[in-house]
Amino acid sequence: MVVLSERAAVRRLHDRLGFGPRAGELDRGFAETRDRLLGGGPDAGAAATPMPDPGPPPDAPGRDPAAKQRARRTTQAQVTQAVGWWLDRMVAADLASVERLTWFWHGHFATGEQKVRSPRLMLAQNRTQREHALGSFTDLARAMVVDPAMLLWLDGNSNKAGKPNENLSREFMELFTLGIGHYTEDDVREAARALTGWTAKRDATGAQLVAKRHDNGVKRILGASADFDAGSFVDLVLGRPDSAAFVTGRLWSRLVSTTPPPPDTLNRLVAAYGSRRDIGALVRAITGEAAFHDSETSLVKQPVEWLAGLLRALGVRPGKLDEKARDQLPAALRGMGQVPFQPPSVGGWAAGGAWLTTSAGVARLHAAQLVAAHADLGVVAKARDKVAAIGDLLGVDAWSDRTRNALAGLAGNARELSTVAACAPEYVVSG
Repeated sequence: MVVLSERAAVRRLHDRLGFGPRAGELDRGFAETRDRLLGGGPDAGAAATPMPDPGPPPDAPGRDPAAKQRARRTTQAQVTQAVGWWLDRMVAADLASVERLTWFWHGHFATGEQKVRSPRLMLAQNRTQREHALGSFTDLARAMVVDPAMLLWLDGNSNKAGKPNENLSREFMELFTLGIGHYTEDDVREAARALTGWTAKRDATGAQLVAKRHDNGVKRILGASADFDAGSFVDLVLGRPDSAAFVTGRLWSRLVSTTPPPPDTLNRLVAAYGSRRDIGALVRAITGEAAFHDSETSLVKQPVEWLAGLLRALGVRPGKLDEKARDQLPAALRGMGQVPFQPPSVGGWAAGGAWLTTSAGVARLHAAQLVAAHADLGVVAKARDKVAAIGDLLGVDAWSDRTRNALAGLAGNARELSTVAACAPEYVVSG
């Protein structure tokens, strides 16, 4: 193991708990940076980027093809607005850890607009995930199991007494809280009964529990028998030792390494998570582990993380771009295969080398060109060592000889240099 230098460890904090450093943010020490990122407090940048209200989805247009087309265009415009807003907030936030953990929970409790068909409900879910991003996982899980967008996504409206729908109960245990192998098919069926009665409408703002649709009978779940409802079901599941290990492992895989933590590390992290299921305490503990400071531990940046980090590093605010350029950013993410509010499935997005495809690389290059075209690169253009200057701007500790030689040939054009540097392995991979 090769331990990172202090500056490299600070850069890793910004990469893993945020979206990368802004200019000057690598000058603080590790402890100060971690305390700042995890300490909460006011965030002027986030406060100045309030969530929009896109309004309710358009009314069902019936059989009129023209009306259907107008409704689709309206909904797509609402989706584009939501995606653009969140990307802008990721860039504007002074404490990017909140947005980064909100992004993590969006992928963990993956919910897609393509089925929910209500940008307003997707944004409401986003708000809930942000409120609990570094708080109690219990509170977050309780909110998600009756979240309107989640209910529509996993067929909660079809879950009623006498005819339970098992989609939500299965995914809640398999993907959100326990993992495969820690429950039975009987547990899934009985848990579905506990979740009966909750309904959501696309043009409403919250979910409702319809008493006559809820199963009040005794259910046997995970070896326990009671008249479980949504809240007590969540408490039962999270009380299982397997749950703490599962949640800890998921955070570890996105913040440290796709290689699972060894047993002694896992035990320490589960202890930090504790009976309060404190997400912030768990994240803090993760940053204290040796693997977090190991230079050989790397993660491939997901497209959203990469683009938000590039925008932050080059000082480009999506919300201040002209409409054409602003609308090109969601299109760029689509080209790279990852658009907020549109995960491919309830399992969320892939991790690791899945993002290092030829097509994604071409889309990344085009996105980097777009950002560089709107950046103030004077500090790079005026620098004597322009390759080192763009490295400092992007927060790259050092370029390999191969990358440095490739970038040196572009030193005469700051925008081309920035574009290629943003696509170099040293920036695409968070080392």
